[in-house]
Amino acid sequence: MPKPRPSSTPKMVDVARAAGVSPALVSIVMRGVGGASDETRARVMAIADELGYVPDRRAQQLRQSASRLIGVTFEVRQAFHGDLVEHLYPAAVGHGYDIIISAVTPRRSEHEALRTVLRERCEAVVLLGSRMSDFQLTEIATQLPAVVVARASAAEGVVSVRSDDFAGAGLAVEHLVSLGHRKIVHIDGFDAPGSEDRRRGVLDRGRRLGVHVEIAVGGSTEASGAEAMHRLLSGDRLPSGVIAFNDRCAAGVLDTLVRSGIDVPGEISVVGYDDSRLADLSYLQLTTVAQNMSAMSQFAIDSALSMVSGGTPDTVLLDPRLVVRSTTGPFRGHHPSRR
Repeated sequence: MPKPRPSSTPKMVDVARAAGVSPALVSIVMRGVGGASDETRARVMAIADELGYVPDRRAQQLRQSASRLIGVTFEVRQAFHGDLVEHLYPAAVGHGYDIIISAVTPRRSEHEALRTVLRERCEAVVLLGSRMSDFQLTEIATQLPAVVVARASAAEGVVSVRSDDFAGAGLAVEHLVSLGHRKIVHIDGFDAPGSEDRRRGVLDRGRRLGVHVEIAVGGSTEASGAEAMHRLLSGDRLPSGVIAFNDRCAAGVLDTLVRSGIDVPGEISVVGYDDSRLADLSYLQLTTVAQNMSAMSQFAIDSALSMVSGGTPDTVLLDPRLVVRSTTGPFRGHHPSRR
């Protein structure tokens, strides 16, 4: 019995839903590339006919014409994203591709950045730290191969390349505890990609090591780190160790501590996250958890181009590592005036 036709013009997601497959697989069938069995192709095509789905051949032809371009969207205010872009270029050139970058700014949304990528006829898109929902990412995957970097994703047809943030946050706790710190605060990233895994990571490792880790609301900028540290300074007792969501947040923490006359790491040790170029500045020398930017970028490009060829690459989860610099040191006890 034919399936009822939707009241509006059917889309690829309607075909996928009716066939019980991902939109990415429907896209593979419609484009006629490898990656689907003959039986699946026949079933998807039959359901598409029943629903009255008609592929946009003009858009399909534009996408299939080899532009040799990979689109990259990134948040211009995130130093880590800028570092990733620098590594993405040689990774793409190694495959004979070039990159079109499209920035997300306070006045330019991620959707606007993505529209630029589509307009430039990129063959695939790499989204750095995307804040889009899995539903929105699934929609993108019906238009072109999509890879998200530095965040998890359950979106159909979308590949995720990221560091193990749960383990990385645990490394920061373990480092501070090994230095004798027992009152530790994690200034989290609020709703930033990766913040949930890092929260869970510090809490889990603290529990395993018998140390209570307090969570303070923060964010991904210097201002959010400074604001969170100001709130901690107004409390009854200062922590001896602070783990910031990222290096920018940590920079705000350090600025506040210096302005308040608090010695780092003599009174408070501070750990960042990412090991962006900010962390290695001579006046910061920030202890941080490093993400392997070179490997992350290479896997992102490899995955994107594998999808362009009809492949179905797996999610990539990379191991982070701790980089110890001068903002952490042994616990020496709080100055009486700070208690």
